[in-house]
Amino acid sequence: MSNILSELFQHQNYNPKTFFLIAGPCVVENEEMVFEIGEKVSTLCKKLEIPYIFKASYRKANRTSGSSFTGIGDEIALNLINQVGKKLSLPTTTDIHTADEAKIASQYVDVLQIPAFLCRQTDLLLAAAATGKIVNVKKGQFVSGPSMKFAVDKIKQAGNDKVWLTERGNSFGYQDLIVDYRNIPWMKANGVPVIMDCTHSLQQPNQTSGVTGGNPQLIETIAKAAIATGADGLFIETHPNPSVAKSDGANMLHLDLLEPLLEKLVLLKKAIN
Repeated sequence: MSNILSELFQHQNYNPKTFFLIAGPCVVENEEMVFEIGEKVSTLCKKLEIPYIFKASYRKANRTSGSSFTGIGDEIALNLINQVGKKLSLPTTTDIHTADEAKIASQYVDVLQIPAFLCRQTDLLLAAAATGKIVNVKKGQFVSGPSMKFAVDKIKQAGNDKVWLTERGNSFGYQDLIVDYRNIPWMKANGVPVIMDCTHSLQQPNQTSGVTGGNPQLIETIAKAAIATGADGLFIETHPNPSVAKSDGANMLHLDLLEPLLEKLVLLKKAIN
Protein backbone atom coordinates (compact mmCIF):
# COMPACT_ATOMS: atom_id res chain seq x y z
CA MET A 1 0.00 0.00 0.00
CA SER A 2 2.65 2.52 1.09
CA ASN A 3 4.85 1.79 -1.94
CA ILE A 4 2.03 2.62 -4.34
CA LEU A 5 1.29 5.87 -2.52
CA SER A 6 4.96 6.80 -2.24
CA GLU A 7 5.40 6.32 -5.98
CA LEU A 8 2.29 8.32 -6.82
CA PHE A 9 3.27 11.21 -4.55
CA GLN A 10 7.00 11.13 -5.32
CA HIS A 11 7.01 14.88 -6.00
CA GLN A 12 5.12 15.68 -2.78
CA ASN A 13 7.21 14.09 0.00
CA TYR A 14 4.56 11.56 0.97
CA ASN A 15 4.24 10.87 4.69
CA PRO A 16 2.27 7.70 5.53
CA LYS A 17 1.24 9.25 8.84
CA THR A 18 -0.93 11.84 7.11
CA PHE A 19 -3.99 11.55 4.86
CA PHE A 20 -4.05 12.35 1.17
CA LEU A 21 -6.61 14.49 -0.63
CA ILE A 22 -8.48 13.96 -3.90
CA ALA A 23 -10.15 17.26 -4.77
CA GLY A 24 -11.38 19.32 -7.67
CA PRO A 25 -14.56 20.23 -9.50
CA CYS A 26 -17.29 17.73 -10.27
CA VAL A 27 -16.78 18.18 -14.00
CA VAL A 28 -14.50 20.14 -16.32
CA GLU A 29 -16.44 23.30 -17.12
CA ASN A 30 -13.70 25.36 -18.75
CA GLU A 31 -9.92 25.88 -18.71
CA GLU A 32 -9.92 28.86 -16.34
CA MET A 33 -11.93 27.05 -13.68
CA VAL A 34 -9.86 23.84 -13.54
CA PHE A 35 -6.59 25.77 -13.24
CA GLU A 36 -8.02 28.11 -10.60
CA ILE A 37 -9.11 25.19 -8.43
CA GLY A 38 -6.01 23.10 -9.07
CA GLU A 39 -3.63 25.94 -8.25
CA LYS A 40 -5.44 26.98 -5.07
CA VAL A 41 -5.81 23.47 -3.69
CA SER A 42 -2.23 22.61 -4.61
CA THR A 43 -0.94 25.68 -2.77
CA LEU A 44 -2.99 24.80 0.33
CA CYS A 45 -1.81 21.20 0.32
CA LYS A 46 1.84 22.17 -0.02
CA LYS A 47 1.43 24.53 2.93
CA LEU A 48 -0.21 21.85 5.06
CA GLU A 49 1.94 18.96 3.73
CA ILE A 50 -1.05 17.01 2.41
CA PRO A 51 -0.43 14.83 -0.66
CA TYR A 52 -2.86 15.96 -3.36
CA ILE A 53 -4.51 14.41 -6.43
CA PHE A 54 -6.39 16.72 -8.80
CA LYS A 55 -9.83 15.36 -9.70
CA ALA A 56 -12.33 16.31 -12.40
CA SER A 57 -14.79 14.31 -14.46
CA TYR A 58 -14.24 14.73 -18.18
CA ARG A 59 -17.81 13.66 -18.84
CA LYS A 60 -20.85 13.05 -16.64
CA ALA A 61 -22.67 9.96 -17.84
CA ASN A 62 -24.90 9.41 -14.82
CA ARG A 63 -27.30 12.34 -14.90
CA THR A 64 -30.92 12.12 -13.76
CA SER A 65 -32.29 14.55 -16.34
CA GLY A 66 -31.53 14.41 -20.05
CA SER A 67 -31.10 18.18 -20.02
CA SER A 68 -28.26 18.11 -17.44
CA PHE A 69 -24.76 19.30 -18.39
CA THR A 70 -22.51 16.39 -19.35
CA GLY A 71 -19.27 18.01 -20.51
CA ILE A 72 -17.37 20.20 -22.97
CA GLY A 73 -16.10 17.32 -25.09
CA ASP A 74 -14.12 14.26 -24.05
CA GLU A 75 -10.75 15.02 -25.65
CA ILE A 76 -10.83 18.69 -24.68
CA ALA A 77 -11.66 17.89 -21.04
CA LEU A 78 -9.13 15.05 -20.73
CA ASN A 79 -6.41 17.32 -22.16
CA LEU A 80 -7.23 20.01 -19.60
CA ILE A 81 -7.02 17.53 -16.71
CA ASN A 82 -3.68 16.33 -18.05
CA GLN A 83 -2.41 19.92 -18.42
CA VAL A 84 -3.31 20.73 -14.80
CA GLY A 85 -1.34 17.69 -13.66
CA LYS A 86 1.71 18.56 -15.74
CA LYS A 87 1.77 22.25 -14.88
CA LEU A 88 1.35 21.70 -11.14
CA SER A 89 3.28 18.39 -10.91
CA LEU A 90 0.21 16.63 -9.55
CA PRO A 91 -1.23 13.16 -10.08
CA THR A 92 -4.72 13.29 -11.59
CA THR A 93 -7.88 11.22 -11.67
CA THR A 94 -11.16 11.05 -13.56
CA ASP A 95 -14.05 8.61 -13.67
CA ILE A 96 -14.82 6.17 -16.49
CA HIS A 97 -18.09 4.50 -17.37
CA THR A 98 -17.40 1.86 -20.03
CA ALA A 99 -14.62 -0.62 -20.77
CA ASP A 100 -13.66 1.32 -23.90
CA GLU A 101 -13.11 4.48 -21.85
CA ALA A 102 -10.50 2.84 -19.61
CA LYS A 103 -7.75 2.74 -22.25
CA ILE A 104 -8.58 6.23 -23.50
CA ALA A 105 -8.64 7.93 -20.09
CA SER A 106 -5.54 6.08 -18.89
CA GLN A 107 -3.49 8.04 -21.44
CA TYR A 108 -4.32 11.27 -19.58
CA VAL A 109 -4.61 10.46 -15.85
CA ASP A 110 -2.83 8.49 -13.11
CA VAL A 111 -5.86 7.05 -11.31
CA LEU A 112 -9.01 5.65 -12.89
CA GLN A 113 -12.14 6.11 -10.79
CA ILE A 114 -15.01 3.64 -11.04
CA PRO A 115 -18.38 5.27 -10.21
CA ALA A 116 -20.31 3.75 -7.33
CA PHE A 117 -23.20 2.59 -9.48
CA LEU A 118 -20.75 0.61 -11.65
CA CYS A 119 -18.68 -1.03 -8.89
CA ARG A 120 -19.94 -4.52 -9.84
CA GLN A 121 -19.43 -4.06 -13.60
CA THR A 122 -16.90 -6.81 -14.25
CA ASP A 123 -15.88 -5.81 -17.79
CA LEU A 124 -15.25 -2.25 -16.63
CA LEU A 125 -13.12 -3.34 -13.65
CA LEU A 126 -11.08 -5.71 -15.80
CA ALA A 127 -10.52 -3.07 -18.49
CA ALA A 128 -9.38 -0.58 -15.85
CA ALA A 129 -7.08 -3.20 -14.32
CA ALA A 130 -5.54 -3.92 -17.74
CA THR A 131 -4.28 -0.34 -18.05
CA GLY A 132 -1.90 -0.84 -15.13
CA LYS A 133 -3.15 2.38 -13.56
CA ILE A 134 -4.37 2.72 -9.97
CA VAL A 135 -8.06 1.80 -9.92
CA ASN A 136 -10.19 3.58 -7.32
CA VAL A 137 -13.54 1.82 -6.94
CA LYS A 138 -16.32 3.71 -5.22
CA LYS A 139 -18.50 1.48 -3.06
CA GLY A 140 -22.01 1.26 -4.45
CA GLN A 141 -24.82 2.86 -2.47
CA PHE A 142 -26.45 -0.58 -2.59
CA VAL A 143 -23.60 -2.78 -1.31
CA SER A 144 -21.89 -3.39 2.03
CA GLY A 145 -18.28 -2.60 2.86
CA PRO A 146 -17.28 -6.27 3.26
CA SER A 147 -18.75 -7.17 -0.15
CA MET A 148 -16.29 -4.79 -1.85
CA LYS A 149 -13.66 -7.52 -1.46
CA PHE A 150 -15.04 -8.98 -4.68
CA ALA A 151 -14.24 -5.78 -6.61
CA VAL A 152 -10.72 -5.89 -5.17
CA ASP A 153 -10.38 -9.57 -6.11
CA LYS A 154 -11.46 -8.94 -9.72
CA ILE A 155 -8.81 -6.28 -10.23
CA LYS A 156 -6.01 -8.16 -8.47
CA GLN A 157 -6.81 -11.41 -10.28
CA ALA A 158 -6.45 -9.45 -13.53
CA GLY A 159 -2.85 -8.76 -12.55
CA ASN A 160 -3.17 -5.28 -11.05
CA ASP A 161 -2.65 -4.86 -7.29
CA LYS A 162 -3.03 -1.08 -7.38
CA VAL A 163 -6.55 -0.89 -5.97
CA TRP A 164 -8.26 1.72 -3.80
CA LEU A 165 -11.77 1.72 -2.34
CA THR A 166 -13.93 4.74 -1.61
CA GLU A 167 -16.84 4.96 0.81
CA ARG A 168 -19.70 7.25 -0.25
CA GLY A 169 -22.67 6.23 1.86
CA ASN A 170 -25.58 3.86 1.43
CA SER A 171 -29.06 4.59 0.13
CA PHE A 172 -31.47 5.51 2.89
CA GLY A 173 -34.98 5.60 1.52
CA TYR A 174 -35.37 7.21 -1.89
CA GLN A 175 -33.77 10.63 -1.40
CA ASP A 176 -30.99 10.37 1.14
CA LEU A 177 -27.74 8.61 2.01
CA ILE A 178 -26.24 7.56 5.30
CA VAL A 179 -22.60 6.74 6.10
CA ASP A 180 -21.81 3.58 8.05
CA TYR A 181 -18.26 4.18 9.31
CA ARG A 182 -17.79 0.48 9.99
CA ASN A 183 -17.19 0.25 6.24
CA ILE A 184 -13.83 2.01 6.55
CA PRO A 185 -12.10 -0.64 8.71
CA TRP A 186 -14.00 -3.40 6.92
CA MET A 187 -12.69 -2.25 3.53
CA LYS A 188 -9.18 -1.59 4.90
CA ALA A 189 -9.08 -5.27 5.84
CA ASN A 190 -8.53 -5.94 2.12
CA GLY A 191 -5.08 -4.36 2.45
CA VAL A 192 -5.91 -1.41 0.20
CA PRO A 193 -6.12 2.35 0.83
CA VAL A 194 -9.62 3.49 1.75
CA ILE A 195 -10.94 6.96 0.94
CA MET A 196 -13.97 8.82 2.25
CA ASP A 197 -16.02 10.74 -0.30
CA CYS A 198 -17.06 13.66 1.87
CA THR A 199 -19.28 15.35 -0.70
CA HIS A 200 -21.17 12.66 -2.62
CA SER A 201 -22.04 10.97 0.68
CA LEU A 202 -24.11 14.08 1.42
CA GLN A 203 -26.11 13.98 -1.79
CA GLN A 204 -29.89 13.89 -1.81
CA PRO A 205 -30.64 12.01 -5.04
CA ASN A 206 -33.89 11.40 -6.89
CA GLN A 207 -35.34 14.87 -6.40
CA THR A 208 -38.47 15.55 -8.43
CA SER A 209 -36.70 18.51 -10.04
CA GLY A 210 -34.26 16.12 -11.74
CA VAL A 211 -31.36 17.90 -9.99
CA THR A 212 -29.63 16.20 -7.05
CA GLY A 213 -29.74 18.04 -3.71
CA GLY A 214 -27.24 17.94 -0.87
CA ASN A 215 -26.12 18.93 2.63
CA PRO A 216 -22.68 20.57 2.23
CA GLN A 217 -22.88 22.05 5.74
CA LEU A 218 -22.07 18.53 7.00
CA ILE A 219 -18.87 18.03 4.96
CA GLU A 220 -16.72 18.85 7.98
CA THR A 221 -18.59 16.31 10.12
CA ILE A 222 -18.17 13.56 7.52
CA ALA A 223 -14.46 14.36 7.06
CA LYS A 224 -13.66 14.45 10.77
CA ALA A 225 -15.38 11.13 11.38
CA ALA A 226 -13.53 9.58 8.44
CA ILE A 227 -10.14 10.65 9.78
CA ALA A 228 -11.09 9.38 13.23
CA THR A 229 -12.07 5.97 11.87
CA GLY A 230 -8.89 5.47 9.86
CA ALA A 231 -9.52 6.69 6.33
CA ASP A 232 -6.30 6.95 4.32
CA GLY A 233 -7.62 9.68 2.05
CA LEU A 234 -10.44 12.16 1.60
CA PHE A 235 -12.35 12.98 -1.56
CA ILE A 236 -13.84 16.50 -1.68
CA GLU A 237 -15.41 18.20 -4.67
CA THR A 238 -14.95 21.95 -4.51
CA HIS A 239 -15.85 24.98 -6.63
CA PRO A 240 -15.31 28.77 -6.44
CA ASN A 241 -19.09 29.25 -6.61
CA PRO A 242 -21.09 26.03 -6.08
CA SER A 243 -24.38 27.84 -6.70
CA VAL A 244 -23.52 28.17 -10.40
CA ALA A 245 -21.60 24.90 -10.82
CA LYS A 246 -22.77 22.91 -13.83
CA SER A 247 -22.92 19.62 -11.91
CA ASP A 248 -23.47 18.59 -8.28
CA GLY A 249 -23.25 22.13 -6.94
CA ALA A 250 -25.69 21.30 -4.13
CA ASN A 251 -23.18 19.09 -2.31
CA MET A 252 -19.84 20.72 -3.19
CA LEU A 253 -17.63 22.64 -0.77
CA HIS A 254 -17.04 26.31 -1.50
CA LEU A 255 -13.39 26.69 -2.45
CA ASP A 256 -12.87 29.42 0.18
CA LEU A 257 -13.89 26.99 2.93
CA LEU A 258 -11.33 24.35 2.07
CA GLU A 259 -8.35 25.86 3.93
CA PRO A 260 -9.95 26.10 7.40
CA LEU A 261 -11.36 22.59 6.97
CA LEU A 262 -7.99 21.09 6.05
CA GLU A 263 -6.29 22.88 8.93
CA LYS A 264 -8.69 21.22 11.38
CA LEU A 265 -8.27 17.82 9.78
CA VAL A 266 -4.46 18.01 9.93
CA LEU A 267 -4.67 18.75 13.64
CA LEU A 268 -7.12 15.89 14.15
CA LYS A 269 -4.87 13.46 12.31
CA LYS A 270 -1.86 14.51 14.40
CA ALA A 271 -3.86 13.99 17.59
CA ILE A 272 -4.88 10.49 16.48
CA ASN A 273 -1.30 9.60 15.56
